[in-house]
Amino acid sequence: MPYFLAIDAGGTKTDYLLADETRELARTRSGTIKRMRTDASSAAAHLDRALKDLTEKTGISLRAITRTCIGTAGETVPLVTSWLRAAFTLRVSGELILLGDVEIALDAAFPGLPGVLVLAGTGSNVAGRNAQGEIFTAGGWGPNLADQGSGHRIGLSALRAAFLAIDEQRPSILLDAILNHWQLGSIHHLVEFANAIPAPDFSQLVPLVHQAAQQRDELAVSVLRNEGEQLGYLARLLLRRLAATSPEPPPLAFAGSIMQHVPPVRASLIADVEREFPGIGAREGVVDPIAGALWRARLPA
Repeated sequence: MPYFLAIDAGGTKTDYLLADETRELARTRSGTIKRMRTDASSAAAHLDRALKDLTEKTGISLRAITRTCIGTAGETVPLVTSWLRAAFTLRVSGELILLGDVEIALDAAFPGLPGVLVLAGTGSNVAGRNAQGEIFTAGGWGPNLADQGSGHRIGLSALRAAFLAIDEQRPSILLDAILNHWQLGSIHHLVEFANAIPAPDFSQLVPLVHQAAQQRDELAVSVLRNEGEQLGYLARLLLRRLAATSPEPPPLAFAGSIMQHVPPVRASLIADVEREFPGIGAREGVVDPIAGALWRARLPA
């Protein structure tokens, strides 16, 4: 019997799913195995624990795997891809398919069908597929070059806006919340902490920004609205490309923790898209990207 391994390798966590042709057999989760987010020894330890857990839960040897599909951000970066290929070749049998995290999320929402998928978690990316099966992407160039609407960008943008508010002598509750979260005694300690190398995890600040926005803090509201609009712009770029081959704009779907847990970003994104593409269908909820990885793994070679 063929067995399939599906993996969604995110920036902070990695999800694993072992299945046969018709059933899900076991799931597990580990820390990130993405080499841009962790060192090689930590990635290997996370991977080994997860694979051992799957084997213990199912009794299935990793040498019985027919095909593995991994979705990860940075799928074009040699540091990421070289490590994943070497690590899985050493540990797991069968064919290996390596795709972008947004591509497996697109497959989870629209398996083989036209659609646009907006993914925003620690990082972000947007992908679209036309009726001919061609896939286009926008964004996804990493935290220093893109990642609009991501946890990283929201946290960093909020921090920058909070310091600009000091210069503008505008009130905001965000600064005190950030100081308390990182247990820092003063703004000067925060300046040192935020500019450290390696940098802190700015995505940790997302819940603080969201909470401040719910309390009508203008700075927080503006940050979330702006990040949503920037994601919406990427979606509109793809919709324009897809319009060349389709009379109707395909529907939108969403994936990732920001799309699931930070409604103002999602609402701002949809509003921005609808200004150019009125009436576009936006699906409720978020998709589970690992379902797209499993769909790909099960496809005949």
